[in-house]
Amino acid sequence: MQAAVTVTPSRVPDLLLGLAVVRPVFLWGAPGIGKSSLVREFAESLGLECVSLLGTQLAPEDLIGVPQIRDGRSVFCPPRAIARDEPYCLFLDELNAASPDVQKAFYSLILDRRIGDYELPEGSIVIGAGNRATDNALARPIASALVNRLTHVHLEVSPGDWLAWAAGHGIHPWILDHLTDRPDHLWSKPPKTEEAFSTPRSWHMLSDALHSFGRDLGEDTLKVLAHGTLTPAHATAFCGYVKIVRSRYGIDAVLKGEAPWPHRVEDRDLLYYLADSFRGRLVKELPASREHMSAGARQIAYRAKSLLVRLAEISVEVAQTVIASDADGNPVLPAWFLVEAARDMPRLVEARR
Repeated sequence: MQAAVTVTPSRVPDLLLGLAVVRPVFLWGAPGIGKSSLVREFAESLGLECVSLLGTQLAPEDLIGVPQIRDGRSVFCPPRAIARDEPYCLFLDELNAASPDVQKAFYSLILDRRIGDYELPEGSIVIGAGNRATDNALARPIASALVNRLTHVHLEVSPGDWLAWAAGHGIHPWILDHLTDRPDHLWSKPPKTEEAFSTPRSWHMLSDALHSFGRDLGEDTLKVLAHGTLTPAHATAFCGYVKIVRSRYGIDAVLKGEAPWPHRVEDRDLLYYLADSFRGRLVKELPASREHMSAGARQIAYRAKSLLVRLAEISVEVAQTVIASDADGNPVLPAWFLVEAARDMPRLVEARR
């Protein structure tokens, strides 16, 4: 299902408070962005126990129950996890990954809050969640009859919301500081190949690993952890950031001429990180038009062209990342700067073409 309107995690509790108490709700969103955590925290805020059913692990009889003979008639007995006396939150996780037969078994539970003779206690709420087919996740089409029984809420990733949450939940300070500087690294679109990719969940996993290894964490182990949980480019950038934290080697020192570009092969992740920070600084400091450039900006532009030449001497590939266009092919740095840089770096420009 495509999203016409999306909401950030911080808005979800208020929406659920108004929606879930009267009608079943379905939360859509990419893997790892915190759908399950939001539902559990919402249930807890209402003082309700959250009972999770995982769609991919259910058979129809897990919902309908098994028949028993009572007074000469068969009666279906729903499972203990569902048949409760007190109100609760029934969370149908990965609902759209369930088989069609299981989805059908949910119909009366979702619409009528009933399975056979059992009816959910007054005050209970029903919330479903699932990934989208466009996220390369396991997802089956939902029949229109089921779609029409739910109110659909589409969740988007919000770095601000996640960082605010992370600050109070023990996320490693390296991750907090890095993502504060690079919020665009919090999430990346799931790849079509089988490889790690960045999500709020994977950053949380990395945080747990960093806490587990503690101060004795070596550089090689850090690379294993980062590349085992994050998008490759994000993992490289994070490793470079950690190296900066440990060595106090930052882009400001390079810009001021107090430190050179790192040139050792083993410092390539640091070089990539500094180049990325360099690009971000130029985007922030250089005006779109040369005519409106201040004296400070002129000094930065002059220094930047010199630094690009030196960076290209170490690695043309890394220097290319500084002047590269965005994913849609649009220039990121001002056109006038790219023209002037081209005069100083014909080899870099040729490689860029």
